[in-house]
Amino acid sequence: MRLTEFNELMTTEFGVSRADSILVDHVLTEFGGRTGAQAIDDGVDPRDVWVAICRDFDVPRRRW
Repeated sequence: MRLTEFNELMTTEFGVSRADSILVDHVLTEFGGRTGAQAIDDGVDPRDVWVAICRDFDVPRRRW
């Protein structure tokens, strides 16, 4: 998944302010306690980060 697509999904699902906050503040345990932004910076595919965020925030599976 391209980063632009990831950002679009985040803002569509959560809104701009909340998406930005989730990305930099929410710790994803499945990525060793990194935030989504840190995981992406470390080379994790944005798709994997998207799926992890969806799980943590109970986003319906059809939106993944």
